Amino acid sequence: MGREPARAVHPPRDDVAEPLARLRAICRGLPGTSEKVSHGEPTFWVRGRMFASLDNHHHGAPHVAVWLAMPLGAQEALVYADPTRCFVPPYVGKRGWVGVRLDGRPSWKKIEQVVREAYRYIASPSPLRGEGRVRGPRTRPPAGTATRRDRRR
Repeated sequence: MGREPARAVHPPRDDVAEPLARLRAICRGLPGTSEKVSHGEPTFWVRGRMFASLDNHHHGAPHVAVWLAMPLGAQEALVYADPTRCFVPPYVGKRGWVGVRLDGRPSWKKIEQVVREAYRYIASPSPLRGEGRVRGPRTRPPAGTATRRDRRR
């Protein structure tokens, strides 16, 4: 009983091809980005961390969108300012990600702005996410060596 092999990604539906091509152009134009399929959708990465994921009618959703990792407070501001275009996505929404609809007639200038914000947020080291801290290797003291905890007793 092992894991099943990954299934092939189905070709994009007609209403996804053009928004995906434009999203790819924006994301791939940013330094150090890569694209790979994750959870059956194209995703965009920088420094080994995902910053954008396509939402191609995810679980039957009526829209095509992009989910973006955003800094604290950005999700609320975007959803409040434009609730018809922005939304809190399932699964990752509780971690601050925001969904932005790509179908219809989106403002690609605005899409590019929020994609760049997500990219900068993920690409830059942040003490709040635990990056940038210097950590030594975790080792146990040799057997028989008193630790600080033992000395306090």
